[in-house]
Amino acid sequence: MEIPFAESWKIKMVEPIQKSTHTAREKWLKEAHYNVFQLESQKVYIDLLTDSGTGAMSDRQWSAMMVGDESYAGATSFFKMKETIAAITGFKYVIPTHQGRAAENVLFSCLIKEGDMVPGNSHFDTTKGHIESRKAFAVDCTIAEARNTQLELPFKGNMDIKLLEDCLTHNADKIPFVLVTITNNTCGGQPVSMQNMKEVHKVAKKYKKPVLFDAARFAENAYFIKTREKGYENKTIKEICKEMFSYADGMTMSAKKDAQVNMGGFIATNLEEWYEQAKVKCIIFEGYITYGGLSGRDMNALAVGLDENTEFENLETRIKQVAYLAQKLDEYGIPYQRPAGGHAIFVDAQKVLTHVPKEEFPAQTLTIELYLEAGIRGCEIGYILADRDPITRENRFGGMEFLRLAIPRRTYTNNHMDVVAAALKNVYDRREKVTRGVKIVWEAPIMRHFTVKLERL
Repeated sequence: MEIPFAESWKIKMVEPIQKSTHTAREKWLKEAHYNVFQLESQKVYIDLLTDSGTGAMSDRQWSAMMVGDESYAGATSFFKMKETIAAITGFKYVIPTHQGRAAENVLFSCLIKEGDMVPGNSHFDTTKGHIESRKAFAVDCTIAEARNTQLELPFKGNMDIKLLEDCLTHNADKIPFVLVTITNNTCGGQPVSMQNMKEVHKVAKKYKKPVLFDAARFAENAYFIKTREKGYENKTIKEICKEMFSYADGMTMSAKKDAQVNMGGFIATNLEEWYEQAKVKCIIFEGYITYGGLSGRDMNALAVGLDENTEFENLETRIKQVAYLAQKLDEYGIPYQRPAGGHAIFVDAQKVLTHVPKEEFPAQTLTIELYLEAGIRGCEIGYILADRDPITRENRFGGMEFLRLAIPRRTYTNNHMDVVAAALKNVYDRREKVTRGVKIVWEAPIMRHFTVKLERL
């Protein structure tokens, strides 16, 4: 008999969660203006809003926190973190920040000016927000195949090299760097192949442009390279990571993902010019350059988390749980971005709620229906998150429309995934009855999805 797959960890501590009634959830959601970001966490049964900072840390991470050095300058915890980052990435300059968007803020403040263009493979929300808030433009160069959610393609997060070269050919003087997001969150947690990274690097160097990785989930990307790309099946995750970063000049990272910490981020680079500029902005925005908004204990936990989560067994456990949920949705015929990504399932809302027009935001409507069904909180990755065009101020309806179910690391069991799948099936079975969506009654001028107020139609 074949021995079934089991988690590479055991549970030492648990936190109770509470079920609720449909009536209560209706009341809470109305009070939250139908924006699940505004719900109090105790009113959520299974929380798949994000995998950012919501995972369970290991015993080694908790032990490391107890010996954090809280010195304002020159803390030993910083140097431990720096050594770990250098060993994995090959980057010698490291600046800590309190999270990924802070790393973007620090670095982009140095590199991006009004009128610039930043080509990349599906910039995520904070990245695009930091670009557009500086009156620059995020240019999406993701491969066209990523838009076909039912197409099985091993590296759906890839950059379209022809689109990238066209952008560089016509706008080289306006492009400060080329951005590669690994994994590609916006298009469904899809990985980027090593071959594609090589090609991006080659084209960028042809035009003398640096390459920056948005590397929040780089370890998951390395896992997919090992399991899907020929020639890497016998490489370790750490060996693959080192090669990946050899095709970049720097990185920003939200360590709340693949470093499995509750708070933390950093910039790493081999470009001394970037480092010298970013140091000044770090002191202004974050803190001194050897803590950058983090405590010593945070930096210790981050170092351990990076080391642990660049091992195959930890990644396999995490990614196979995502695949388990995908398998359940396959059984129920529920469409999602295929193949299953590394950190989440992205349900294709337009294929589920076919009667809800795009102007009424199908993905947000599906997010609401799932919460009402079972108290499960997902996240809209679609037309509300896409914001308005900065010039025309029209809603951007050209992208994909997903309900993202992001699975925190080492937090839920497969029994919880069964509950999620069953609840989603119930919504799917009554999808024909959902004919109206929501309208916006208030929104912020940028990154509106966090605070938007909605009404049901």
